[in-house]
Amino acid sequence: MSSSRTSSGTSARSAGRNANPATPRGASGTSRGAGGRPTTARRTGSSAVRPAGGRAPARGSGTPPRPRPGSGTRGGPGDPSRRQRWIMVLAALVLTVFVGRLVQVQIFQGPALAAKAQKERTTQSVEIAHRGDIVDANGRVLATSVDRYTISADTKAIQGFRGGQRADTETGKAVQDGALGIAQLLAPVLDAQPAELAAKLNGNDRYVILKRDAVPEMQRAVTKLQLQAYIRTDLTSRRTYPAGVVAGTLVGYVDRDQVGQGGLERAYDDVLAGTDGKVTYERGRDGVQIPNSEQDSTPAVPGSDVRLTIDSDVQWKAEELIDDAVSSSGAKYGIAVVQDVRNGTVLAVADSGDVDPNDRSTSAVANGSRAVKDVFEPGSTGKVITMAAALEGGYWKPDSQFTVPYRYTAPNGETFKDSHEHPVQQLTLAGVLAHSSNTGTVQIGEKIPEQVRYDYLRKFGFGEQTGLGLPGESAGILPSKQSFAHDARTPYTILFGQGVAVNAMQATQVFSTVANGGVRVEPSIYAGTTAPDGTFTPAAAPQKTRVISEKTSTSLMRMMESVTGEEGTAANARVPGYRVAGKTGTAQMWLPGGGTTYMASFIGVAPAEDPRYTVSVFLRSPQSSIYGGVVAAPVFSDLMGYTLQKMDVPPSTKPSDPYDLTW
Repeated sequence: MSSSRTSSGTSARSAGRNANPATPRGASGTSRGAGGRPTTARRTGSSAVRPAGGRAPARGSGTPPRPRPGSGTRGGPGDPSRRQRWIMVLAALVLTVFVGRLVQVQIFQGPALAAKAQKERTTQSVEIAHRGDIVDANGRVLATSVDRYTISADTKAIQGFRGGQRADTETGKAVQDGALGIAQLLAPVLDAQPAELAAKLNGNDRYVILKRDAVPEMQRAVTKLQLQAYIRTDLTSRRTYPAGVVAGTLVGYVDRDQVGQGGLERAYDDVLAGTDGKVTYERGRDGVQIPNSEQDSTPAVPGSDVRLTIDSDVQWKAEELIDDAVSSSGAKYGIAVVQDVRNGTVLAVADSGDVDPNDRSTSAVANGSRAVKDVFEPGSTGKVITMAAALEGGYWKPDSQFTVPYRYTAPNGETFKDSHEHPVQQLTLAGVLAHSSNTGTVQIGEKIPEQVRYDYLRKFGFGEQTGLGLPGESAGILPSKQSFAHDARTPYTILFGQGVAVNAMQATQVFSTVANGGVRVEPSIYAGTTAPDGTFTPAAAPQKTRVISEKTSTSLMRMMESVTGEEGTAANARVPGYRVAGKTGTAQMWLPGGGTTYMASFIGVAPAEDPRYTVSVFLRSPQSSIYGGVVAAPVFSDLMGYTLQKMDVPPSTKPSDPYDLTW
C-alpha cells in the first residue's frame, strides 16, 4: 500500500522535472484528472502528450517532435504576423510617397499651380471710353460716337460644340454639332447664309470676325443664343458725323480704333479720346463669368466734348457759295474764311468739294483744309501791308501824290508794270491802293527801308503758323533777310504781294488786324471743352500783338473802303446796307512742271465804320476771269451779307468819308 503511494509520487515528481523547461512555473501546463490525479495538458505550439502508462520521456533524452508543415510555427514562412509586418511596411511606403507628394504640391508647388490655374481662368475685358463730341459754337453736333459691337468666333472652340437638344428657331430642325450648328443658330441673327457662315467658321484662322459695327439689338440677339464659349460680342464705338459734308474737311475723321486721323479729330484727339477702362474676372469653361469673381475694375473715363467757334450755318453757306463759284468760274478749287475781327475766332473755313467723313472711300477726307495747307502769293492783297508800313512810319500820307505810269523802272534798274496798260495817272496814296497799281506801289516802297519792309511782313504774321491748330498747316514762305542783299528784285516785288507765299488764313489775318485797330489777335477755332460732368472750360485767351497804331488803322480802313467804291477794283464786293472795306488780289502762281496760273481773291471787312467780320474768298485757276474783283468779289458779297444778317449786325448808318484818289 505504501509502496504504491511512493511509486506514484515519484512518478509525479519525475513528470514535473521532465516538463518543457520553456513553460514557466505556475503556467497552466497541467490539470488534475479524474480522481484528482494530475495529468499533462497540451502545450501551446507542441503536439507532445503524456504516453500511455503515464511514463514520461526521460529528461534530456531527445528533441521535441518536428512540427508539421503549415502548422503556423512562430517565425515560419506561414507566420501571419510576418505578412502583416510586410503589409504595414508597404502601406507605410505608399503613405510616405503620397504624403511627400502632397507636401510638395501643397507647400512647394501649390502657390505656383494655384496661380497658373487662376491665370487660365482669369480674363480681362476692356470697357471702351466714350469719345467726346465735336460741336459748333451753338452746340450743334458735328461729330459723335454711338455704341457698336464686333462679333467674333473662336473656331477651335466651335469644333467642340454639341447641338444637343437645341432646335433651329426658324426651321425647328435639330441643331448640328460643330461649325454647322453654330452657323444654323447665328445666320438668321447676322442676316447671313448658313453655308457661307459655316465656311468662315471652318477657316484656318483661330479667331474670325463675323460682323463689325453691329447694332445693340443684334448684340442682344447673339447673347440670347448663349454661345459665349464660342462667340464673343465686344463693345466698340462708331464715329458718326450728323452734319455730313458740312465742315467735313475741317472736322476730319477717326480710324477703326477711334484715333483721330485728320482735321479737328486729330488736333484734339487727346481731349476727345478719354481713357479706356478694364475689368478683370474669372470665367468658367463655357466662357461665362463666374459669379462674384471680379478681381479688379478700372472704370472708363469718357472724353470731353470739344466746342468750336465754327457756326455751322455760316459754314454751310460758305461751302455752298464757294462750290457754286468754282462751278461757274471753272476754277480748280476754292477757299472761303470768315473771322470775327474782335477776338480772332473763326466762324467758317470752307473748302470746295463735298467731303463726307461718314464715307471714307475717297482720299479727300484725309487731305486736310487747303485754307492752312496750300500756300500761294497773296498778290495785290499784300499791298495793304505796304500801305500800313508807309503810314505807320510816316513815310507817306493818304493824300500823298504820285505820278503812276504803266511801266516803271526802279533806281536799281529793275522794271515793273501794272496788270493792264493805261496812260500815266496822277494818283494819291489812297488812289494807288484803290486802282491796285504795282508801279505806284513800287514808288511808295522806295522810301521805306528794306529792313522795315521785311519787318512789317513779320509783324503781320508772314513766315510763321497762325496758331489756328489745324493739322498740316504751312508757315508759308518768307525770304530771309540775307536774300534781300543778293536779290535786287524781291525787295520790290514783296511790296505788291509777290516773292512771298502765304496760306488763306495768314492772308485773312492781315485784314482782321487792320480792322481790329491795328492789334493782331491769334486766330482760334477752339472755344473750349465740356467735361463729362457738364463743366465747361473755355479756351485760353488768345495772344494779342499791336502791329500798327489805331490812327494808322483808321486811315487804312478809309483807304480800303475806296476799293469798293465807283473808282475801285471791287465794286462787286458791296453788301447792300453795309459799308465795306477790302482789297482785290490776282496772284501769279508757278506750276511745278512749268507754266503759270492765277489765284484770284478778295478779302474784305464790314461794317467798315465798326468792323465785325472779315471774309476772304480765293479761287485757284479760274477760267472765266483771272481778276479777283470779277470772280471772288461777288462771292464775298453774298457770304458777308449772310453772315451779318445771321449775326444780327445792324446796317451802317454813317456815310463813308473816302480820301481823294487823284490829284
